[in-house]
Amino acid sequence: MSDWLPETPRTLAFPTAAYVTLAGADWLASASPHPDEMHTLWATRPSAPSVLPCGTAFDVINAPALFGRRMVDRLWSDGPGSGPVAAHRGRILLFAAPGTAQRLPALLVWEEWATAVPPLLCHGSGDAVTIPPLHPRRSPAADRTAGPGAAADADPAAPSGSRWLVAPDVRKPWLPGPDVLLWACVRAARSMAGPAPEAAAQHPVSLLTAG
Repeated sequence: MSDWLPETPRTLAFPTAAYVTLAGADWLASASPHPDEMHTLWATRPSAPSVLPCGTAFDVINAPALFGRRMVDRLWSDGPGSGPVAAHRGRILLFAAPGTAQRLPALLVWEEWATAVPPLLCHGSGDAVTIPPLHPRRSPAADRTAGPGAAADADPAAPSGSRWLVAPDVRKPWLPGPDVLLWACVRAARSMAGPAPEAAAQHPVSLLTAG
């Protein structure tokens, strides 16, 4: 299973969209029971993070920054691509198909590389996540030091970092399911394990905790 990658419709080069389009904002707002209120909030406080419930429009797999970036890199370099991805307070948020938060831990427990996967938080039905502002914000210091036309680029691994790595840009984005993210977890774990023998993972246990 760890070498199998399902066919999916995404084969684009790694995107670098830093802000959410109007269509992407409509999709994010659809996760809320009051989408109009979300649009009002974003219009009045465009530089503030916001909170959205999981389980209807999307689930979220929440990974440590380094491992999460490895997963995203694998998804785009060797795999089908990803759905929206955000960095928030030293974590990587991978937006996934509804149901993934429940199914992924059950799949991973059977993988021999499960012990090499760091603790992940799986946010599904009944959970909520904080998402970055729809548009990146620039600090006054960054405006003074950046050259003409240069954009400030916050470090997504920094504790205070909060920005989109792959911003929502359509009303119905493709979202990876549990099988695709299982593949990404195993590939990321292998890439970080180095030359250590696979025998180090002979007793798989789930390191995922439901959010």
